[in-house]
Amino acid sequence: MSVDFKTFVSLAPAVSAAKLPVLLRGRHGIGKSQVVYQLAAQLGLPVIERRASQMTEGDLVGLPSIDGNRTSFNPPDWFKEACEEPSVLFLDEVDRATLEVRQGIFELTDSRKLNGHHLHEDTVVFAAINGGEHGEQYQVNEMDPAELDRWSVWDIDPTVEDWLSWGKENVDALIWDFINQNRSHLEHKGDIEPNKRYPSRRSWKRLNDVLDGAGLLKEASPAMFTLAQSFVGFEAAVSLNDFAQNYERIVTVEQLLAGERVDALAAMSLNEHCAMVEKLEAEEICKEEMDVDQISNLANYFITLPSEAAMKLWTVISTAGVQDNVIKFHSANDGIVGGHLSKILGA
Repeated sequence: MSVDFKTFVSLAPAVSAAKLPVLLRGRHGIGKSQVVYQLAAQLGLPVIERRASQMTEGDLVGLPSIDGNRTSFNPPDWFKEACEEPSVLFLDEVDRATLEVRQGIFELTDSRKLNGHHLHEDTVVFAAINGGEHGEQYQVNEMDPAELDRWSVWDIDPTVEDWLSWGKENVDALIWDFINQNRSHLEHKGDIEPNKRYPSRRSWKRLNDVLDGAGLLKEASPAMFTLAQSFVGFEAAVSLNDFAQNYERIVTVEQLLAGERVDALAAMSLNEHCAMVEKLEAEEICKEEMDVDQISNLANYFITLPSEAAMKLWTVISTAGVQDNVIKFHSANDGIVGGHLSKILGA
């Protein structure tokens, strides 16, 4: 069974607290490495990351040292650090490693040591692979049952909401709004054609950073399209460029709550209204007490909405956990919300 990042982040610490190794398995570019760094930050530990795919056996277990008739292995610096200080030891691309390296990892996952050198008691081990149910799409080495038995294995399938929650602080509003309203473009989950470029969660972040650095996030342009195509593929680039050409029509949550751009709100389609409500939910505005003007402006917006979008907005407000907002919203502007809600429910 696959889990999203929210579930993984809530449960994985229990496994690492038991000093057991954790293996993340899933498609490329979904944020497996990033969530390991997120967990490390929560644990207050530095990350020691190594790509197993680039290791030789000596890179893992160290080099031999002869002292008289006795041979010992000097651990590599990164492993010595994991032995001396509490840390998160993160081995990426384990299923692309050589057989010798993977066999060396057996001892690490079994007994938390390599050639007699023990990990620090508070060091935790994570790894990531692209195998599992998606393995046929990648040039990876299948892990046998004995290997997998040494890990707590998590098949990761993050939701769009996972990315949107993360993206609020990490990508420009243009990219965030585009993905929110065009969710099928976030990543490709179907069959993969050889040599064809597809979007991924990672590629959207990289495109965002390039466009931001080049000052190309303000409006659609040939340069935006060309760069987008190189990161997320032709189809997603076309859609992004079309979206950017009309982006000035997009109303922000701040403008909505301030009672601004009423004409632009009135011209929005049902899908755009639903996207606005989702944006309002994502920014968690309704989880804090709103002032009288915000409630009034939201009420005026509510009565203009198609039934589907209106009920979506009502659900967001009524389930956010702030009862004062619900009471004030229902009775706002001489009870127009309550009246409109009754009409919808009675229809």
